[in-house]
Amino acid sequence: MVSRWENLVVDALDPARLARWWAEALGYQITYERPDEVEIRRTPDQLPGLIFVPVPDAKAGKNRLHVDLRPADQEAEVERLVNMGARHVDVGQGRKAGWVVLADPEGNEFCVLKQRE
Repeated sequence: MVSRWENLVVDALDPARLARWWAEALGYQITYERPDEVEIRRTPDQLPGLIFVPVPDAKAGKNRLHVDLRPADQEAEVERLVNMGARHVDVGQGRKAGWVVLADPEGNEFCVLKQRE
């Protein structure tokens, strides 16, 4: 028997705001919303989803888990995400990395990868 990946849970100071940001970034939709939990998915029946839950403290330190995005055009996607409120961060990736590290509006790091060759 194996487990099925249902959701990835993200702690947030403002779950609704961060869920909306990620929904726009990923082309997802909000499938469930309460004050203590907001879920987004590509479609209501497609797993996995992202669930955003409230926490009282801001993020501290580097993520131990992060999302990798692989757009068709890395440069254009980085520009779009930065225009949405993401920011560039340095986690030691170096200048020759094949990815760009960004942080969402609450500081959660994620990578934007180059298109596969």
